Amino acid sequence: MQYRDVKRARFLERPNRFIAYVDLEGRRQICHVKNTGRCRELLLPGAEVFLETAENPNRKTPYDLIAVRKGDRLINMDAQAPNHVFGEWAADHWPGVREIRPEYTYGHSRFDFRIDTEQGSEFVEVKGVTLEEDGFARFPDAPTERGVKHIEELQRAAEAGFGATLFFVVQMEGIHSVAPNDDTHPAFGAALRQASRNGVRVLAYDCLVSPDRLELHSRVKVIL
Repeated sequence: MQYRDVKRARFLERPNRFIAYVDLEGRRQICHVKNTGRCRELLLPGAEVFLETAENPNRKTPYDLIAVRKGDRLINMDAQAPNHVFGEWAADHWPGVREIRPEYTYGHSRFDFRIDTEQGSEFVEVKGVTLEEDGFARFPDAPTERGVKHIEELQRAAEAGFGATLFFVVQMEGIHSVAPNDDTHPAFGAALRQASRNGVRVLAYDCLVSPDRLELHSRVKVIL
């Protein structure tokens, strides 16, 4: 996944979930934050951030905040990116892939992807991970009832005979493992463990991250 016209800035403050103020080339600049999660451990005053210039020059927020440096680690925090990079990767690497259909409705559920393969059909839900501590990643960074619902829907699909996968896209490189964040939302971890026992596959991959690019890289251990 490639970004266009990326600029370096320093984070100043985030008055709400949708916007932030940064220091861009010595001036205070408003920008759109492409992640409504808390990201409190990432968006610290003075942090180095990267902005993509908006395609619409008349937009109120002329830039999108897409990445932040935490210590020596560059973390992509664009919430739309995980589905994009998964789709790019799956087209070349999903075993036996014949067709990939995003935003697929099944019953009362809408999954991120339906992948048709030589062996049958599989539903995939993608979750982007930005929370990291000492090289260990966790999800979610805030309670997510929607995430629990997605897991339950995947389990129902698995019980109906479909393939079902929850796929963590870790939006950084060099992670040792991914685990449910039971401290923040124990119900998510409980649902994921139950689904794993009932036919839902849980996978995780980290990413190669640069200021203007994000690419799925290598498989990461999932600890349930």
